[in-house]
Amino acid sequence: TGTLRAALNLGNPVLVQRGPDGAPSGTTVDLARELARRLGVPVAFLEYDGAGKVSDAAGSGVWDVAFMAIDPLRAEGVEFTPPYVLIEGTYVVPVASPLQAVESVDQPGTRVAVGDASAYHLFLARALRHASIVTAPTGDDAAALFLHGGADVLAGVKQPNDTLVRDTPGLRAVPGRFMSIRQAMCVPHGRGAGAAYVRAFIAEMAGSGFVARALAASGQDPGLVAPNAAGATG
Repeated sequence: TGTLRAALNLGNPVLVQRGPDGAPSGTTVDLARELARRLGVPVAFLEYDGAGKVSDAAGSGVWDVAFMAIDPLRAEGVEFTPPYVLIEGTYVVPVASPLQAVESVDQPGTRVAVGDASAYHLFLARALRHASIVTAPTGDDAAALFLHGGADVLAGVKQPNDTLVRDTPGLRAVPGRFMSIRQAMCVPHGRGAGAAYVRAFIAEMAGSGFVARALAASGQDPGLVAPNAAGATG
């Protein structure tokens, strides 16, 4: 089309934020802009409030590159790069909850709130055998559902979960993580040359320190860069 159309998941505040002018900013925005610069084309951002909606649109031809967590179900429609950022999936519970460990969440009668079609929803749908999953349209909606008593546990990304615990009396984080969320760039299936190009691009961006600098510039931990991202061009 002459324009790099980049899909952004605004439901992941670690990688995408809103700037003072309301425009998207953050690590994935910086990566998309750098990719467009190298290609010599302008960039256009398509904004989604959840990764599930980004994934659902993969076959529609509306975007050229996207930024999502790697998952086997999503891989049916896209080609992923190796991960360039690793974040954790964690649980939040009321202070009085008897749940003290990640492993204790999976028991009958426990309701776990998740953002629909998020990476942690897809993972927990496979991993949980006894607890029930309660979905909400987005991660923020899942948090609201949990806060209003619609679930016993909130599952989500560590950073916003930690902020919720800090800002909301009566909550605590369950120690540990239930998954590692592997954030990657992707292109729709059928674009072999494009997939090879973005794999090499992500490896360079991670290895050169670009990703770490972008994380730091957006107020995130530069230590989230995936340790094996650099050089993973195969």
